[in-house]
Amino acid sequence: MKRKTTKPVARSTKRDPSPYPKAWNRKRVQTLLDYYENQTDDQAIAEAEAAYNAVDSTMMQIPLALVPQVQRLISRKRAG
Repeated sequence: MKRKTTKPVARSTKRDPSPYPKAWNRKRVQTLLDYYENQTDDQAIAEAEAAYNAVDSTMMQIPLALVPQVQRLISRKRAG
């Protein structure tokens, strides 16, 4: 009886892309989570008020459907 020859299974050498945005990793995410999970209500309110009163940025309401486009515009502006 002849033995069947099989081709070796080609394994992908590419890693799955990182689930994190560029320049982020598990440690950085955990640090951010720890910060907000341990923040008191008073600290959170003070942080939100400081952001709202910042003179170098603004808070605005935009339709959810436009969020991806606005994010792309901000990314392009930051990049160059």
